[in-house]
Parts: sequence; structure tokens; C-alpha cells
Amino acid sequence: MAEHRFLILSGDIVVAKWENQTLEVLDERLLPLYLKRVANAEYWLETRAIDSHRPNSRLLKKALRLKEKDDISTVLHVNAATITDNYWIKPLGSSLTYADVRFTDDYFSGLALKGSYQSFNRAANSKHSKTPELTNIGSYEKCWKLIEGKWWMYKAANHDEMFSELFIYHLGKELGMDIAVYERGDKCVKSLDFTDGANVNFEPAFTFMGDNEDYEDVFDKLTELCLQAAMDYIKMIFLDTITANPDRHTANFGLLRDTQSGELLGLAPLFDHNMALIARGYPKAPTKNDILIRLFNDFINSHSEYKKHLPTVTETLLQSVLKTVNMKVRGKEITALIMKRYSLIEK
Repeated sequence: MAEHRFLILSGDIVVAKWENQTLEVLDERLLPLYLKRVANAEYWLETRAIDSHRPNSRLLKKALRLKEKDDISTVLHVNAATITDNYWIKPLGSSLTYADVRFTDDYFSGLALKGSYQSFNRAANSKHSKTPELTNIGSYEKCWKLIEGKWWMYKAANHDEMFSELFIYHLGKELGMDIAVYERGDKCVKSLDFTDGANVNFEPAFTFMGDNEDYEDVFDKLTELCLQAAMDYIKMIFLDTITANPDRHTANFGLLRDTQSGELLGLAPLFDHNMALIARGYPKAPTKNDILIRLFNDFINSHSEYKKHLPTVTETLLQSVLKTVNMKVRGKEITALIMKRYSLIEK
């Protein structure tokens, strides 16, 4: 296997060098959090690669004629650049700048999202070779679309997944939470890039937690890193609890970070609710043994001083959100489900 040797940059500032399987840190302030925890740049590159199990991922790599399709080779094809942070890499001695590797078009978005033969053939005959889709992580078919200078994530969704994303977005907004903007699309949901084109860096929670999702451990780490983020984390897991979201993991929440100073600014806007609520069918009425309710109650009872900060949920509020979303669902059943889950939280 060829040895990888490269510089790691934040914007146009070199923050580290990877050579001889050794990470040499040159600017601790701006070093990606993952590399502060795990000093292995090749492992870091693998976390930035498109999920190779997605069917459209395979079509994308074929259309781009990638000879090596492993995660590291895939990421190297685009200098490890992404939409949601300004980290990237370049070979030792290269004169490339950040402007050279930033993405400026969404040419392969149709293939990444829909995987139709027409989009595959168009992409395969293109002179374009760089795309943010190669570093667009996650297990769902999705793509980045550039609309009037703003990046939007389009993610495939059926009716009930779409409803769940939109309902929870509007509910979170009504409860005063910082939550990523969602809109309805054609067989997909659209979400606005909350980094505004990497004007701030998004650091997923796995960069500082690994796979550890334990509420207490995450809260303790956030308290250490950014106290305000810890407060907002409690509200996030509260929202997950009342909307029956089993899929909160360390890749779908995290921190925002200043690109110039490296300062941690707070919890990123909440996103990714497409397995919550009715996305997998209408859940049965819960009991206190419901796993999410039990885990949240165990956590909040250990931090009772924060109970007063939990949002108040009412039937009137839920009915208002249902009207705003305006999709055909069993609204009374959804309202009853959320209110029952809310009533079982030990406030």
C-alpha cells in the first residue's frame, strides 16, 4: 500500500503534517477535534468518506472512474474537502490553496440522490471530476444542491419520514431550540447548510466522543468543552425522547467551531429526525419502561437542577404544528403519542 504523505489545513493555514504514519501538529488551535483525540490522519480521512454501502455511492464512483474505491482513495480525490467544515489536505510541496479545492457546483447531485441511469450517463460523460458527494457521509441517499449561493442537503424520504422531519423541525422551533431549517421537496426533504458554506466548522460528536452515546458521558464531555452546548444537549435529548427518536448517534449532532480562532461556539443546530415519530410506523403508547423515556429520566434525575429548563409541551402547540406542516397523517394519534411521552418525563 502506498504511503500517504500530506499536509492538513484549516482554510489556508497548515495545522498538521502526516508523514511516516506520524502526525506532527503545527497549529493546535485549529486542529480538527478528531485528530486531537486520535492522532491518526488516515483514520480521520476514513470518517469523511461517503458511505460505500449506498447504491448511489457505487454509481458515483463508477461515473467518476475512480480506480481505487476505498474510503481513503475516495476522500483523496477531493482533497478531503467537505461542505460543512474548512478542513482539507494537500500533498507535501503542493501549491494548492483552499480556493482551489472548495466546491462551486453540484453537478453530480442528481446521481447521488436518485441514481437514475440518465443521471449516471450524464455524470459519466462529464468533464467535471470534483464533487462534495464523495465526502457527504450518512447511510441515506442524499446530495448537496447549490441554490442561490446556499448549499442545501436533499435527502430521500417517503411520506412518513418527510412528515417526521418537518414536524420535529417546526416543533423544535416553537420550543425555542436551535434547529436546522427543513423544507419539503419532491420525494425528499431539504435542509439548509447550517455552517453557511463552512463559515463555521461543524465538528460531529464522534470527533470527541467516538461511538460513545451515553447521555452522562456526552454531557460531561460537553460541560468540559463548551458549557452552553451541554445545556442545549439536554434539550436535544428531551426532544428525541418525546418524539421517539431512536437514531441519535455521534454522527448526527455536534459542535460549531470558529474557523479563525478554533473556539467552540456551541451545539450545532439540531438535525436528522427521519427515523423518529411515525417514520417507521405509528408507535404504541409508551410506558415508563420505554427505553428512551427511562434513559432520559435516569439522566435528568441525576441533574434535577435542569428540570426547570425543560420546554413545556401542550396539545394546543402540537395541533398548531400539525396545521403548519399540513400533511395527511393521523393527527390526533400523533398528538396523543407525544403528550403521553411528555407526561412520563419526570419533571
